[in-house]
Amino acid sequence: MRCNIMKEIRILAPTGMMGYGIDAAAFAAGMAMKPHAIVADAGSTDAGPHKLGAGVGIVSKMATMQDLDVMLTAGLENHIPVIIGSAGGSGGQPHIKWTMEAVEELARKKGWKLRVAIINATADKEWLKQKLRDGAITPMTGVPELTETEIDLATEIVAQMGHEPYLEALDKGVDLIVAGRSYDPSMTVAACVHNGIEDLGLAYHMGKIIECGTLCTIPGGNGPIMGIITDDSFVIQSLFPEKKATSLSVAAHTLYEKSHPYLLAGPGGVLNLEHSSFEQLDSNAVKIRGSRFIPDEVYRIKLEGAKLVGYRSVFIGAVRDPIAVSAIDELVGVGQYMADQTAASIGLEKEQYHIDLKVYGKNGVMGDREPVKEVTSHELCVVGEIVAPTQELAAAICSKVRAGMMHGPYQGRKATAGNLALPFAPSDFAVGATYQFNVYHLVEVDSPIAFFTTSYHTVG
Repeated sequence: MRCNIMKEIRILAPTGMMGYGIDAAAFAAGMAMKPHAIVADAGSTDAGPHKLGAGVGIVSKMATMQDLDVMLTAGLENHIPVIIGSAGGSGGQPHIKWTMEAVEELARKKGWKLRVAIINATADKEWLKQKLRDGAITPMTGVPELTETEIDLATEIVAQMGHEPYLEALDKGVDLIVAGRSYDPSMTVAACVHNGIEDLGLAYHMGKIIECGTLCTIPGGNGPIMGIITDDSFVIQSLFPEKKATSLSVAAHTLYEKSHPYLLAGPGGVLNLEHSSFEQLDSNAVKIRGSRFIPDEVYRIKLEGAKLVGYRSVFIGAVRDPIAVSAIDELVGVGQYMADQTAASIGLEKEQYHIDLKVYGKNGVMGDREPVKEVTSHELCVVGEIVAPTQELAAAICSKVRAGMMHGPYQGRKATAGNLALPFAPSDFAVGATYQFNVYHLVEVDSPIAFFTTSYHTVG
């Protein structure tokens, strides 16, 4: 049952990422303010495509269970829902399963009985193919058009849900929501709307800030934070005496993960912050007004999919000799030559393997886009990455590249070997399966909840 409008709705975000830990004192301060919901974002694409493709978590099971224990204990004792988005890191079916195993284990240990809603965000591939044929799928900026072949190659395809599937679950009355891939503010928005807040602009803006915990404070970092929303504004309240929520820090965090200073696209619409204002209330609280949500004419959700592209081996080497430092491009050339020669000798075509030699201290971060062209470092670090169809082939190429760079000649060399200092033994590392985002597109849906399916369970 939807609640009547209240004077203010308080949403507690206990951590910037579930599994990163929860500060006990700050969390207790937040619970003392009697929040209406506890919300936690558990996922991100920051870690790249591997977590989605391989079906593994961003954080450990132990770390996840520790945070779940804190949140669920407080939620059950205070009769407020705990809402988890992008479960397990990437929000696919393996990630939801892994998270629910942690919930079930805690319930057995604690003697809990929970009403749980599980919201699936994994796409049906045949449904996606039909959408593709209907012309209802468009690529994100810089992404090629999607094909049915790429849909088949993806090990998992998820979609970012908005607040609507969460709202449907909250309206049925549950203790815990474990949801698949989600737009970061969706959990907060659902809790706000469920408790009578109608302004989606304020709710989405507040959710976008608090989902990262105390990243919006000075100093920043990970920690609980409180969002307090009314009909015409919301307040970001720090729960730490030493971490200050200031108008500058909160406004700065509003720019987080955005390509435009005041337009932020999400499921079904755009958050427009052009007229948002930030007012300092005291040393630890900021009031925000003027944020608007503009619905799209057609409701679209973002798809994320990852495919296996091979297996990776890596080596790390350091260069300290000043002559070698000045000739680093020659050494990199030797490494690339050895990769090509070795690959050819074992029958690999160019498109079947990949080599990347990053030189930190030169242009390891930005590559060819590095504006500083002169190497001024007295030492350099070379990270060599080789991806091939099998781990054995990747290891074979990696060892040849590393050996070639260790012993290869360069202009001005006075010694006969030892170009690289290797910090580890073994020097080469088998990283394993390597994935690539191959689905990064928008799909039109008939309704905000049509794509997502929710099941209800009693745990314990």
